Amino acid sequence: MESIFHEKQEGSLCAQHCLNNLLQGEYFSPVELSSIAHQLDEEERMRMAEGGVTSEDYRTFLQVISNALKVWGLELILFNSPEYQRLRIDPINERSFICNYKEHWFTVRKLGKQWFNLNSLLTGPELISDTYLALFLAQLQQEGYSIFVVKGDLPDCEADQLLQMIRVQQMHRPKLIGEELAQLKEQRVQKTDLERVLEANDGSGMLDEDEEDLQRALALSRQEIDLEDEEADLRRAIQLSMQGTSRNTCQDTPQTSGTHLTSEELRKRREAYFEKQQQQQQQDPPGHPCEKPNTSSGALDSDLGDAMSEEDMLQAAVTMSLETVRSNFKTEGKK
Repeated sequence: MESIFHEKQEGSLCAQHCLNNLLQGEYFSPVELSSIAHQLDEEERMRMAEGGVTSEDYRTFLQVISNALKVWGLELILFNSPEYQRLRIDPINERSFICNYKEHWFTVRKLGKQWFNLNSLLTGPELISDTYLALFLAQLQQEGYSIFVVKGDLPDCEADQLLQMIRVQQMHRPKLIGEELAQLKEQRVQKTDLERVLEANDGSGMLDEDEEDLQRALALSRQEIDLEDEEADLRRAIQLSMQGTSRNTCQDTPQTSGTHLTSEELRKRREAYFEKQQQQQQQDPPGHPCEKPNTSSGALDSDLGDAMSEEDMLQAAVTMSLETVRSNFKTEGKK
């Protein structure tokens, strides 16, 4: 198909496209056709009018095309004229046809062993089978087309030589140029609408994701606040229980030389104990472990107290608070 010369419609140059597609090359330009039109004399116009053709534009175009083809030794014969019909020639035995309706002209030509519709309004050549050719021409006549048979030897062309050796197949019929433009425009409109929908969906999706992130952040912050409140309540309960235990101990038993230590003071003593142990290990020479000094029960209790963890201290404080509550209940019962 690529070897077939096919001029597409530009402006009102259908006569030029028709001739160039027929001859398979850029043989005529608008200037050349205009020059041929000016060469028409009144006698030729009168002869055309006698043939029953009344449209001035039609007569002018027909005469211009006829004169242009004479340069190549070609002539036009009306396909449905009585003279031609008496010849009873099968259309497939001809070489080419020129079709006209109002101001539009196009060529149907045989290249190699196959027929092609070279209408300049199509996006490309249209393959026509031998069995469909006669039906195609009859359909054009019913639609009001005038059909002319081109008689004479057409100039050689590359497409004709190539298609003498091979046959082509056409999977899809070419569309009309206006139809293709309308389809492309519709596709662009659909693409634009689709892009708008996608942009709108993307925007809403982003808003939904931001809202979800905000909700998760608020939930985490609430959990942290709740944990902080629980820890604060626990600290206050432990502190109150320790204060209550201290008061009850002072009332029921005489004061001792020892003082009540808070969890913070116990933690500091435990850290000091471990630092002291590390310093002693660094001072002793390798291979001679230091002898463990004898400690009194008070010192041992102190070390054990230092070694207690904060969780143990908190547990002990809770236990003491419970004992205090039980003691208060017993005292009120005796009273």
